[in-house]
Amino acid sequence: MSSNNPARKHDPYAVLRIPDFRLYISARLCITLAMQIQAVIVGWQIYDITKDPLSLGLMGLAEAIPSIVVSLYAGYLADMVARKKIIIITVTALLFCSLTLLAFTLNISHALDHLGALPIYGVIFISGIARGFMGPAVFSFMPQLVADKQLYANAITWSSTTWQTASLVGPAIGGLIYGFFGVTAAYSTDATLVLLSLLLFAFIASKPLPENINPQSMMESLQSGIKFVFSNQIILSAISLDLFAVLFGGAVALLPIFASEILETGPQGLGFLRAAPAVGSVLMALWMAYFPISINAGKKMLWCVAGFGVCIVLFGLSSNFWFSLLLLALSGGFDSISVIIRNTLIHTLTPEYMKGRVSSVNNIFVGSSNEIGAFESGFTAKLMGTVTSVVFGGIMTILVVGVTAFKADKLRSLDITPELGTA
Repeated sequence: MSSNNPARKHDPYAVLRIPDFRLYISARLCITLAMQIQAVIVGWQIYDITKDPLSLGLMGLAEAIPSIVVSLYAGYLADMVARKKIIIITVTALLFCSLTLLAFTLNISHALDHLGALPIYGVIFISGIARGFMGPAVFSFMPQLVADKQLYANAITWSSTTWQTASLVGPAIGGLIYGFFGVTAAYSTDATLVLLSLLLFAFIASKPLPENINPQSMMESLQSGIKFVFSNQIILSAISLDLFAVLFGGAVALLPIFASEILETGPQGLGFLRAAPAVGSVLMALWMAYFPISINAGKKMLWCVAGFGVCIVLFGLSSNFWFSLLLLALSGGFDSISVIIRNTLIHTLTPEYMKGRVSSVNNIFVGSSNEIGAFESGFTAKLMGTVTSVVFGGIMTILVVGVTAFKADKLRSLDITPELGTA
């Protein structure tokens, strides 16, 4: 049936009528809130200790390296072991990390007094391992909760909305709690939310693994996942576009410097700056729940990533707090479209039994690009200065869009339909 048939009315709330999916997005809301709160606290804490922009980049690298290293095996594991089991174990590990950061603030071991920011980097490294295993499991578990493949786009839109809402509220909560009640209260909130997420995931019914119609050894299985991505121009170009856009447009890592020295807003302002991209993302994701993109989806994705790059350039040049907030919000709106289209493509075009492995490749390309982008931003800020590095990153993002638009003809002509996936 054609998606343009007026007899088939689009129901923006269809997937929310599934109880397990409601538990899933509630758990994602809590864990994302916790991680966003933690990112604000850790970023401000590390910069307060070191006063070095490169230290903020190293924070991203400390999380990205272990996540990338374990990603391929994590994807293989998500296709071989019950995905809920992996999620429970990894969220438990993240709870341990949150409690450890809380213990540091209580000064039980005096670790920060003797070693500076090094113990914090160690905890972030461990959390990077846990998040590396959790990513493919969470990604591939979601479609198991949605029996109707035609609801994938709707599920991805609401999942993205939940994530972006947490990204909106989390930094503001983290900055405000840190600024008004102190670091211990902020880390206590972080740990409580991780615990709540663990309980919500535990209530979701366990799902059997999809049948693997092509059993392979571990090495063959890993190679088949990589080969699948690299042989599909649409998926490869979509995730490559996001990789380089986020890599070069990673201005978020430098927000503590903008808040402290350029915009002079303190930790409270940092929370709002961190939240601003999610404002645009949430509004755009809600719009797409009612009006999903289908026609010219590829072209719209390219234009939106270019718009993201323009916003980053202008943000780097801005010295006005309110204008900077607006630009970050616009960048979040543009990014939301790209994320929803990319995830819809991956879920639609990838066989169920291979989603863990394909997700792991996606995680290497995109999932860790925020952290690697944070290192790139910190490194270039050290070399060029904060403003110049952000402007440079935005310009590089625009250039990447131009190259992708020229090379990826299938992405340029991409349309998305609920029934067929792509046409």
